Amino acid sequence: MSDKPILHGVSPSPFVRKVRVALAEKGIAYHQVPVMPFAASEEFLAMSPLRKIPVYQEGDFTLPDSSAILAYLERVQPKPPLYPADARQFARALWYEEYADTKLVELIGAIFFNRVVAKIIGQAPDEAAIAKGLAGLPAAFDYLERELGDREMLAGPHFSVADIAVSSMLVNLAHAGETVDPNRWPGFAAYIARNHARPSFKQTIEEEKTQLPAV
Repeated sequence: MSDKPILHGVSPSPFVRKVRVALAEKGIAYHQVPVMPFAASEEFLAMSPLRKIPVYQEGDFTLPDSSAILAYLERVQPKPPLYPADARQFARALWYEEYADTKLVELIGAIFFNRVVAKIIGQAPDEAAIAKGLAGLPAAFDYLERELGDREMLAGPHFSVADIAVSSMLVNLAHAGETVDPNRWPGFAAYIARNHARPSFKQTIEEEKTQLPAV
C-alpha cells in the first residue's frame, strides 16, 4: 500500500473537491480511491458511519467529513494557512463553510443530481426539484454578493476554507450548465471566476469534465 494518505470518494462531489483543493493548496501528495456513496463497500461504511464521502485515511487513522478533514490538515500542515488568524474572520470562515455545505448544497445539489447524476445512474430527472433549486439561487447569490462587498475573499484578505467551500459548490452548478450572471452579481461572479482559475481548482475541474456526461 502507498505510504501517501488516501482520499476515498469521487471528485465531482463538492465535499471531495473541498479536500482535494485543500490538499493541493498545502502541497500534500495523496492517493485517491474512487468511491460512490450509494455503492460503497462494507469496509468503507465502517469508516464513514454517515455513509458519506469523503473519508481521509493515513494508515489506520481514518476521518470522515470534509470539514473535519480540512481542520485536521490545518493542524498537520499549517502552511499555507487556510483558516484566518483573526478570531472574527476565523468565525466567519466557519460560517461561510457551513452556509455552503448546507444551503448551497441544498439548492445546487438538487440541480446537479437531476441534470448530471441522474444521467449516470439511468434515472429520470426531477424537473420540479431542478426548478426549486434554480428558484432559490438568486436569494443565495444576493446574500453572498452583499457579504463579499468589495473584498477579494470572503473571510479576511487570504484564500481560506470559506472560499474553498463556496467555490466548490459553484463547480457543481457549472457542471450542471448554470453560471453566475455577472450583470446581476458582478462581484460574486468575478470572485468565483478567480477561485476556479486557481491551479488547485482548475486541475480538479478539468479532470471532472472528462468524467461527467454533457448537459
